[in-house]
Amino acid sequence: MSYLSQPLDARVLQQAINWAESVPVWLCTVLHTWGSSPRSPGSLLVATQDGRQEGSLSGGCVEEHFIKQIADGRWQQASQVVRYGDGELAPEVTLPCGGILEILIEYLPAGEATIAYLQQQLNAVQGYQAIRKQLQLPNACEHIVEEDFAGTTAAITYQTPNIDIRMAAAPRLLVAGYSPVAHYCMEFGHALGFEVVLLEPRASVVANIEQLPAGVRLLETFPAKYLEQQGCHANTAIVSLTHDPRLDDLTMMEAINTPAFYIGAMGSSRNSAKRRERLERIGELTEAQLSRIHAPIGLAIGSKTPAEIGLAIMADIVRIKNLGHMNAKPVVQGTLNQLAPLTEEDGASCAI
Repeated sequence: MSYLSQPLDARVLQQAINWAESVPVWLCTVLHTWGSSPRSPGSLLVATQDGRQEGSLSGGCVEEHFIKQIADGRWQQASQVVRYGDGELAPEVTLPCGGILEILIEYLPAGEATIAYLQQQLNAVQGYQAIRKQLQLPNACEHIVEEDFAGTTAAITYQTPNIDIRMAAAPRLLVAGYSPVAHYCMEFGHALGFEVVLLEPRASVVANIEQLPAGVRLLETFPAKYLEQQGCHANTAIVSLTHDPRLDDLTMMEAINTPAFYIGAMGSSRNSAKRRERLERIGELTEAQLSRIHAPIGLAIGSKTPAEIGLAIMADIVRIKNLGHMNAKPVVQGTLNQLAPLTEEDGASCAI
C-alpha cells in the first residue's frame, strides 16, 4: 500500500517515525469533543518545531495556533492536556458552532525509543495488533500492552491524571464487485468512517463506472485472489454484491478464512439457499463456516431500491461492529445456515 493510500492515522504515525529519526516530534490525540467538531476522538496530528505537520485536529484554526506555540518553545513536558474552544488557552481560536476540543500532547524526543513507541501504534492502526496505551500526566507513556480490541479506531478514558487509549485499525469495508447497491454501500461506508476498498476484476464494468464515491480505493483484481494473498484484519467487513455466482461464491469461500467481523452476500432467500448448497457441495464449507455468512444480507427493513438496500447492509454492518454477534439483537432475515422458510415471493424479487 502506498503512503498516500493509507488511512490518515497511519500516515500521521508513519510520518512521525520518519521525522523522529532526526528531530523531536509532538504527537497530538483528540481525547474529547463537545458540540460540533470536525475531528472525532482518537484523531491524530504530528508536528515538528520547524512547522511541519501531518494530520488534523480541527480543519485549520487550532493547528495554526498549535504550530506557533511549538515554535515559541511551549509544550516541553512529556505529556499534557490542553483545551481549545472554551476561550481559556487561546481566546482568539474558535471552533465551528461553538465546539470544544480536548487534546493530549506528547513531546517525543528524537531517537530509537520514540521510533519504537510510534511503531507500536502504527502497527495497531494498520491492523497487526490492537494495543492499549496508558500514561499518567505529565509523564511519558511507559505502558503499552497488546489488546483484543476491534470495532472502532480508538476508545479513550481520561480521568485526571490518568489517560487510557485503546488503538486498533480503522474499520475497513471490502466490496467484491461493483453494482448499484455496492455504490451506495461504499458511499455510506465512507461517510461512516470506513476505509473503503472496491475489488473489481471485470474490465468492462470498470470502464462503465462514471465516478466512484469519495474516498474509495479501486483495485482491479479478483476479490478471492486478493483475500488469499493479502488477507485482512479483524476490523474488516467483506461484502459481495454482484449477483454473479462466479464472483460471489469464490469471494465467500476465501472470506471465511479471514478474521473479518462481517461477511455477507446479496441475494433473495431462495438464491441464498442455492448459494449455501453450492458452498457446501463445491467449497466443502462446514456448518461453522457457513454460519459466518450473512445472506440474505442486511437488516430486514423492506428495502427495494439500491439506496435502501445499501442502507440496510451498512446498518447491519455497523450493528455487528458496535454491538458484536453475541450482544446484538438479531433483526436480519437470517444468516446462510438459518434461512427463513422460502415462499414464492422470495424467488420473485431480489430483496436483500
